[in-house]
Amino acid sequence: MNQNQNRTFHLIKAFNFFVYGAIAVYSTFFVVYLQSIGMSTLEIGALMAGGPIVSIIANPLWGYLSDRFRNVRLILIVMLIGSMLVMQLVFLYQSYTIIYACMLFFFFFQMPLFSQSNSLILNSIEGTNHKFGAFRLFGSLGWAFIALVAGPVIGQIGIERLWIIYSVMMLISLAFAFTLPKGDAKGAAPAGKVNYRSMFVNRSFLLFLIIGLVISIPNSMNTTFIPLYIKELGGEASLIGWSAFWSSIFEIPVFLLLDRYLKKNTKTMVLCLVVISILFALRWFLMSNADTAQQIIYIQVLHCLTFGGYYYIGTQLAVQLVPAEFRASGQALYALTWGGLSGIAAGFLGGWVFEQMGPQAMYQLCSVMAALGIVGFFLLFARLRREVGTSSKISSHAG
Repeated sequence: MNQNQNRTFHLIKAFNFFVYGAIAVYSTFFVVYLQSIGMSTLEIGALMAGGPIVSIIANPLWGYLSDRFRNVRLILIVMLIGSMLVMQLVFLYQSYTIIYACMLFFFFFQMPLFSQSNSLILNSIEGTNHKFGAFRLFGSLGWAFIALVAGPVIGQIGIERLWIIYSVMMLISLAFAFTLPKGDAKGAAPAGKVNYRSMFVNRSFLLFLIIGLVISIPNSMNTTFIPLYIKELGGEASLIGWSAFWSSIFEIPVFLLLDRYLKKNTKTMVLCLVVISILFALRWFLMSNADTAQQIIYIQVLHCLTFGGYYYIGTQLAVQLVPAEFRASGQALYALTWGGLSGIAAGFLGGWVFEQMGPQAMYQLCSVMAALGIVGFFLLFARLRREVGTSSKISSHAG
């Protein structure tokens, strides 16, 4: 039994490596491809904002289907096939209208991929000694190395052949998806007997999502426009790949350290998010003052502490604040903030500021929003401390 379980865990890690690698190819180089076929920065921003708009429906819907059918593997397979097929049409045409329409369908399948893969990991390791970070780090490895290798390959074959690399990576991911466990939650409520309204009773969870949205908008701006910023400063495709590599490779020790040392209680994790928000503000300030593409590569190292820490802790908070039977839906709502609603503002606002005032102004705006996140998470931490103090007094009086 242990051998079968270990084999299953190895397959989950391999799947994470390749699926994150496939999305890294798309995320790192697709905006450069769009620019190469004549799209403006504002058009690219509007196009990429379409994904988060669609994800408002897609994330909760796929999360509900995962909870309803108790089969995350099936949902992942459907999403992989759908996103891969639709993207072929995107690369086939150069009409903005056709590309935009196809991308809406692509985002419907692609946006919830990470939240659902997280649900599969969390459900599969429940009741074992395995930690989430030990699995998620393979996603970072895949993102880092595939983006790094893809850079020089694209430099050789041309950005117009980006579809080849993306399609190969998606096919490999799909092959591993068929080997995954179902990923149903242990001890979950019977399918069809889930009361989703109870998921919103915890106000701390809702406040976390709202404050996290403010932090996530600048991160989404950076993800979308950093390849264009590097290119504007004279960087080649290989440098864009290196940027993705350095932003991901150091997530691995961060995940391992958090697995080992992070105290899994709400107050400690929210306090950690205050520190992460401070680092976010520093990161965006440095980006706004970058003079060369090489400087951006060095600044990207901060990604491991900022996004890596926020992603890990946020995932754990969603686990704690949401009952097991709603886990896929809870992860979907969490993903809706950092990859959904935030991306809408990032696409339209970031695209407009980048085009009208330049990338430096965009990153200055990011710094201000990160500062608001610092205040928000600190207030949430203070609120949680008051709640604990109040409940302690009630308990002592009752005794």
